[in-house]
Amino acid sequence: MHKLPDLLRPGLDLVICGTAAGPKSASTKTYYAGPGNKFWRTLYKTGLTPRQIAPSEFADLTDFGIGLTDLAKHVSGVDAKLDQSDFNAAEFWEKMNTYNPRIIAFNSKKAAQVALGRNQIDYGKACETETLVESIVFVLPSTSGKAEKSWNIKYWHECAELVRDEQRLRHLYS
Repeated sequence: MHKLPDLLRPGLDLVICGTAAGPKSASTKTYYAGPGNKFWRTLYKTGLTPRQIAPSEFADLTDFGIGLTDLAKHVSGVDAKLDQSDFNAAEFWEKMNTYNPRIIAFNSKKAAQVALGRNQIDYGKACETETLVESIVFVLPSTSGKAEKSWNIKYWHECAELVRDEQRLRHLYS
């Protein structure tokens, strides 16, 4: 059984992928519910949502063209305590091929490393991907309170601007 349901559908502008549900998220069945997590504030501050959404309202994100998933769907916990076998990158890429979002953003280097099969990865737009999807791939600093030392909202602003650019292009050609 999945700790958190995927929030995916065709036509999304952005899918944000984390590693696994944290303890608070797993217990409340809501994404990014930990008290120190900056996820919901960051979506609002970067303009990805018009208001700050509460974790319990996570399903509303599709109204703004945003979806959510994790690489480890059957376990919960902090990254340091997860085993490599907990992650299922192949299943993740199958979902991305099915739903084909415009942009896939990883909410941590760890998530990107697992999904892309790379040890070295930088924040920002991934220049080359070995994926079979046509989506733009973006790596973001983790919003987890435990990742405070690597936090930089700058990359979240860059990703939000990329989303807006893609939305403008879509409206231009529709």
